[in-house]
Amino acid sequence: MTTAADRSGAQQSRTYRRADCVVFRKTNETFGGLSNMAGGFPLVVNGIAIRTSEALYQACRFPHRPDLQREIIDQHSPMAAKMKSKPFHPDSRPDWSQVRVKIMRWCLRVKLAQNWDSFGGLLLSTSDRPIVEESARDTYWGARPIDDGTLVGRNVLGRLLMELRKQWMDGDKSLEVVEPPSLDNFILYGKPVTTVDRPISPPNPTAAP
Repeated sequence: MTTAADRSGAQQSRTYRRADCVVFRKTNETFGGLSNMAGGFPLVVNGIAIRTSEALYQACRFPHRPDLQREIIDQHSPMAAKMKSKPFHPDSRPDWSQVRVKIMRWCLRVKLAQNWDSFGGLLLSTSDRPIVEESARDTYWGARPIDDGTLVGRNVLGRLLMELRKQWMDGDKSLEVVEPPSLDNFILYGKPVTTVDRPISPPNPTAAP
């Protein structure tokens, strides 16, 4: 389950000075690859080619619906994957609000393991600055601008990225072999999710369904 630190951290709003931070909003910007909506960071989980971490995250909502997982993963864009899942949110796994941070952390680790040089290099380029996802509405995963120089929000995604950056810069070898989170029914296409290893070469994005 989600740790106490995850729960307390996710409940705390923070204030950021834009000038001090790496702020990402659009995927075509310098740090846009930090977004789950960014293409160019393909994944393979359980032998299934997945275009983006957004599609993987959304599919994890529905372990009991392999048909819906497949529809989400088959979408050709991350936004389409997100929109495909939206009408079915009431059918998300019942503990979704408790486990979504743990699942997002795992998705980011998979993204790094399978895009070691490109995504790792992007994390490295942020130095030690705070990472903030700017959002006009979502103050849970991101932070909302309240004036020209300040953003306020829980920024859970940004904080997970900072956590991952520290582990990567510290040489944490566990990042190269990503174990699935210890959750009941963590399933993709009807099969338990297995360990994701850092590949010799990154997945081929053209191999995605």
